[in-house]
Amino acid sequence: MEFLFDFLKGILVQFQSPTLGFLIGGMVIAALGSNLKIPNAIYQFIVFMLLMKIGLRGGIEIRGADLNAMLLPAVSTVVIGIVIVLAGSFIFSLMPGIKREDGIATAGIFGAVSASTLAAAMVIMDEGGILYEAWVPALYPFMDIPALILAIVLANIHLKKQNEGKDSKVDVWGIVKESLRGSALSALLLGLALGLFTHSESVLESFYEPLFRGFLSILLLVMGMEAYARINELRRVAALYAVYAIVAPIMHGLLAFGLGYIAHITVGFSPGGVILLSVMAASSSDISGPPTLRAAVPSANPSAYIGSSTSVGTPVAIAICIPLFIALATVVFNL
Repeated sequence: MEFLFDFLKGILVQFQSPTLGFLIGGMVIAALGSNLKIPNAIYQFIVFMLLMKIGLRGGIEIRGADLNAMLLPAVSTVVIGIVIVLAGSFIFSLMPGIKREDGIATAGIFGAVSASTLAAAMVIMDEGGILYEAWVPALYPFMDIPALILAIVLANIHLKKQNEGKDSKVDVWGIVKESLRGSALSALLLGLALGLFTHSESVLESFYEPLFRGFLSILLLVMGMEAYARINELRRVAALYAVYAIVAPIMHGLLAFGLGYIAHITVGFSPGGVILLSVMAASSSDISGPPTLRAAVPSANPSAYIGSSTSVGTPVAIAICIPLFIALATVVFNL
């Protein structure tokens, strides 16, 4: 009963928070037919700023972190991303009327991580006084990169076998290199490297930190407008995608919570770290995933994987999964 109360209270707080408020605000103005548009160049700059901030903070904390304590959560993060893609690809292969590459791309985007959802969870936890290791957000690429690369490889293997026969080969290393060159992953990895190898604390605190929440609010506003715009696209593709997008974030987050709990018992991973790991698993990529999958798997229908992620998956992750895992941690860890 206490868990249910904490969960419902968390949802109520979420609807009162600016984080979800900007997301819903974007959906409302789009529904009202507003002509408001955020120029793509500004959007790309905001994405760069958010990923650089997350990368810098993570790199700085990794530099001084206990690598033994970090190893198990990092390995768990890789495993989660891979399992999500494999399980999602298998589930979609059983669904009638869904193209194989569309299902794989959707599994890939749900295996990858949403920077905005991660950032939203960090803000909410900071405001609630829930502590976590500062290097936990730096685990982002440990889940994001393997999930996207695996999805791209699986989709290309399928397409190559479909077009050229079962014995055809796929340039896996070429796919890996191309994925790592993507703008979103490049920004995140650059931030990690600069945080690790330079004394970047001053620029982080004076420039990136003060702008972080404001830029996040704009990104969520844009995502809200996109979510509403893609609802019809998703409806035209298949209702099965919507069902997956509702259920998958919760199941993925529970998987991560379980592995995080093991890390908590084994190496002292903090309850806040377990929550963030769960939120990362529950999220679906809104920044690195769409452009990476569009370029690498052009035959996959963006209405399927972007529509299910943006219009359903992200609102579920932010409005339901964040309060759910905070409430679950409150019960499990007696916060």
